[in-house]
Order: sequence, then C-alpha cells, then structure tokens
Amino acid sequence: MKTQITPLSSWPEAAPRLVAVAAGRAPADLVIRNGQWVNVHTREILPGYDIAIAEGRFAAIAPDLSYAIGPETRVIDAAGRYMIPGLCDGHMHVESGMLTPAEFAAAVIPHGTTTMFTDPHEIANVLGLEGVRMMHDEALMQPVNIFTQMPSCAPSAPGLETTGFEIGPDDVEEAMRWPGIIGLGEMMNFPGVVAGSQQMLAEIAATQRAGKVVGGHYASPDLGRAFLAYAAGGPSDDHEGTCEADAIARVRQGMRSMMRLGSAWYDVETQITAVTEKGLDPRGFILCTDDCHSGTLVNDGHMNRVVRHAIACGCDPLIALQMATINTATHFGLERELGSIAPGRRADVILTSDLTSLPIEEVIARGKTVARDGHITVTCPHYDWPQSARETVRMGKPKRAEDFVIRAPGGKAKVTARVIGVVENQAPTKALSIELPVQDGIVGADPERDVAQIALVERHRESGQVTNAFVSGFGYKGRMAIGSTVAHDSHHMIIVGTDREMMAAAANRLQEIGGGITVWKDGSEIAQVPLPIAGLMSDRPAAEVAAKATRMVEAMAECGCTLNNAYMQHSLLALVVIPEMRISDLGLVDVRTFQLTGLFE
Repeated sequence: MKTQITPLSSWPEAAPRLVAVAAGRAPADLVIRNGQWVNVHTREILPGYDIAIAEGRFAAIAPDLSYAIGPETRVIDAAGRYMIPGLCDGHMHVESGMLTPAEFAAAVIPHGTTTMFTDPHEIANVLGLEGVRMMHDEALMQPVNIFTQMPSCAPSAPGLETTGFEIGPDDVEEAMRWPGIIGLGEMMNFPGVVAGSQQMLAEIAATQRAGKVVGGHYASPDLGRAFLAYAAGGPSDDHEGTCEADAIARVRQGMRSMMRLGSAWYDVETQITAVTEKGLDPRGFILCTDDCHSGTLVNDGHMNRVVRHAIACGCDPLIALQMATINTATHFGLERELGSIAPGRRADVILTSDLTSLPIEEVIARGKTVARDGHITVTCPHYDWPQSARETVRMGKPKRAEDFVIRAPGGKAKVTARVIGVVENQAPTKALSIELPVQDGIVGADPERDVAQIALVERHRESGQVTNAFVSGFGYKGRMAIGSTVAHDSHHMIIVGTDREMMAAAANRLQEIGGGITVWKDGSEIAQVPLPIAGLMSDRPAAEVAAKATRMVEAMAECGCTLNNAYMQHSLLALVVIPEMRISDLGLVDVRTFQLTGLFE
C-alpha cells in the first residue's frame, strides 16, 4: 500500500521536538539502527551509528540512540549497510524525461534521487510563464524536493528563432517571489551576456537581488575574453563543458563545474580528471544529468547511475557522493537544509550495501520510506493540466511531400551544402560542407553517404512555414522519417528523413496526436510516443512511457541509426545556442558566429 507524505515543517518549527528527541526527552518517529554513517561533511565512514528522525528531519546521529525509541517509533535495522544522503540532481529538465513532474518523481525515487533542481525552459517556450507556473505547482506537490529555476532564455537566442512565448526580466522578477523558485535557469544566451545585453543582464540582476543562484550555459570552446566576460556577468555554474580544460576554467573563475551524464551526454569521463588526476579541490564540482528520457530513467537509473559512472571513471566513492549531495546543496544555498545526514536537515537517506555498485535498497525522504528494492511506496500527486496545455500543435495545413523539396540554386547540376554534423554522446554538432547531387533541379538526401534531410516545421502560430536543410551522422538507410515536437528550445517540429512522403506523414501524425515522437519506415509508422502536454510530456505512468521510448529507440536503429540514444541528438538539432550548426524557423544558424547562413556555399 502506498502512503502519503505530510507537509514538512521548517527547521525552526521542528527544533523544539528535534531537541527533545536528541536529549532523550521525547521519542523519535523513526530510528535507523546499526548502519555505517557516510558523512559528506568530513568525507568519512563511521560504522555502528544510529539515526533518529522526527518531524521529517534528522534529530540526532550517534552510536546508540536506543533511548529515542518509544512505543510508536518505527525502527529500521540497517544491518551494517551504508547510510548515505539522498541524491541531488544539480541541473536537469523534467520535460526531457517526456514525463510530468509527478511521473518523473515516481521514476527516479526508486533510484535514490530525493532532490532535483529543474529548469522548465522547454515548456516556457511553448506556454510561457503560465507553463512554468504549472510545472512549479506540480513540483511542490511531490514527496521529494523539486526546486524550480525560472527559465531565462525564451527564445534562447533572440533574432535567430521564434518561440511560442517569450520570457523577459519582468517575468523573472515575478517568479523570484514564488515559493520553490531557487534561482535563474541556465543563461543560454551567452553571446548576449558577453555583448552586455540589457535584457540578459536585467534578468541576472533580478535574480541576484533576490539572493538566488544564476545558472550558466556557456557552450563555446572559447576560453578567452568571451568566457571571462560571461563569468563577469554573474552565472554561478556551467554544465556545457566537454573536456578537462573546460571544467578547470570554470572552477578557477569561481563557478561550479556541473559534469553531466544524461541519456546521450557523456561529459563526466572527460572532465572528472580535473579531480582524479589534476587533484583539484572537489568542492567546485557537481554531478548532474541535464537530459534523460524516460527509457533511461526507468531502465538504467538517474543520479545513482551518474555516481556509479563517476566511480568507474576513477573517482573516490566518497568524493563522488559529495558531488551528488553536499556540493549541490551548498551551491544552491541549501547546505543547512539538505544534502547531508546531519541534525536539522531534511531526513533524506538511502540504505545501500555497497558504495561502488550502489544498489538502492531503501529510500527515505522527509523521514518516510518512499521506495524499497526498486519499487516506489508513495503516491506522487498529479496537477490537473488544463486543455490549453494540451492543444499546442498548430502547424496549419497538412503537409505534403512538396513542402520538403529543396531546389538547387541557379539550375546547378551539383551543389555544396552546409550540413549539420551530429556528434555521438555530445550536444555540440559539426558544421560540415558536403557536395550533393542534383536530380531534376532538386537536391535530395544521400543515405549512402550518411546525409539525411532535416526540416523544421513551425507549430506555434500556424504559419505553415517549413525550413529545409541537411544533417549527417545518424546513419539512416532506406525510406524513413522521424518527427518530434520536442525540439529544444523553440519546440517546433523537427523532421529528419530520407523520403519526403514519409517526412510529410510524420509531420501530419504529430499534428493528429497533439505532439510527441513518431518513426516511419517504408511507408508505415513503426513507433510512436504521444506527448499531449505542450507537445513535450505525457501524463501516463513512467513505465508505460519508457516502454514506448524504448520502442522508439529500437525503431531508429531499424532505420539504420547506430548512435547511442540518438533521439537526444535529434531533439537538440534546433538548439541555436550550441555550436556549430543548427536549424531554426528562420533558417540555418551558424552558432560559431551567431548568424543565419545560407544552405548552399
């Protein structure tokens, strides 16, 4: 039977009871006995300790707390297992899980995640501030801690894309007054900050005046003047580093380096050497996921997966745990609230029998068992999403194959095209130049040379606009198409295919189902993931969505794709703030120069 979590009292409210329990004048609600206390403050393991919990908070941690056990006290025998703090994800997007906050929480709680710092900028691009409020409200309903960062960049790069809604300084200032808003979401418009954009600096200023954290997103490899200017603008952290030098540069400038392992972003291994080999102080480093789709969450794990990976990369297990607990809490100004097993903190604790393989055997959040042996034991309440959040795919007239025709300029028999080059397991792309043949005046895909067609279909204002270009790296063969309304960050439709008829069919199917993902092969749909909320999320159970997402990945492979979790690369092809080449509703974008560029050289 699933239990419901009661609201959490603040430390000052709970202090009289915590003191009484610690002093032996009152019984605890829960006592965990005979465990190994993993202390992330001192980086040590202390065997033979008990933990007393009251009012959802830690009251005392000592070798013998039998005196805190009363007739109604629940007792858990840790039996020598490790007692570690609940895991924290320092940067993530709920929408990337294809799930609502409730179902996302249900998916990750069994993996030991008890705190998330989430940036809902995906829904902000579709539904604006109202969409952020809905995400924020459902987040506050959950039995674990979900803090919201107010999105900073919708659009991510003004003048290079058109979004459903825009976010400005007034929106940021308003959101800073909401409960549960922990800071400003990733400041993706780094060229704007570097150039001294009044709007970007005003958003940062509103956050700083509220005493909250400014999230960073510096996606350029340039660590010279531009990076220095960005750091001077105020971002407190950054997760876009892909190599050791990136991580070191950020920490040296007083920023936290957030190292991510998502469904397709494998940036921990290339950056953690700053700690494991260079010996830098690990306090400046944080582990996070950034983007994980539901298949990864359900089947592979969440922050437990990241910690295990960091350890496999040579990191000391205790340091890896610090990077996923106390370092994260300290960064967001919550060291006295969570991130460790210490008096007064939220009683978020995991029981595990091994610190390397990290099996998550019992998860306790706010003093209540929320998962045991991989199964959730609590209810995650759902927000009542209105119809306005479910009617967001407005592409206009049904699409035809003719909408995806690319004509050669000036009657040329062959052309050299600018092509987006996908990089496996990384967010950045390559700007490629590839000579393509022309037939009957039309430039088509060339699957034999791994060149597919990409189209962005406008879906917010019914303009009917289609932007066509080319992409390489997926390995697609035969007649196929994959379409998605998840297209960071503007979230128009992205269609990639080798056949124009099926590209049209994919776009039309997305209109029909109200958003999601669809895969077509040889004239038929072979996989579908409906995402009716903002075209980004499903409110169906996580396991159900994960099964559909897994089938989607399999279908991409059946179309010839050999990349690891290539859907994540697909979803980022319109993210015009990550180098080198992207597509938007306004055309092809060279992110090295932040300018629109022609398709042909």
